Amino acid sequence: MTRSNLSDDEAVARYRAELRAVGRNQRLAGFALVVLGAVAVWGGTVAGPAGPAIQYVGYGALAFGWALMLAAIFLRTRYHRQRMREME
Repeated sequence: MTRSNLSDDEAVARYRAELRAVGRNQRLAGFALVVLGAVAVWGGTVAGPAGPAIQYVGYGALAFGWALMLAAIFLRTRYHRQRMREME
């Protein structure tokens, strides 16, 4: 990581784009799992005899999706702290 000069607007925009890229795959995968889990939980109510199994899978997808999103937030926060410490 190189030191960024955040004195002008262009440098700030570049840093924001860099920061958005950190943990992007985890955030997108987590979001997809949360959406699929919500659909599975809702769909499990009308699935007949397989409904409870589908709902359990949906709850698992929801839990894992939220865990991925929280991990991505943690990664981005840690990256930002390291970069700011670098600038001092």
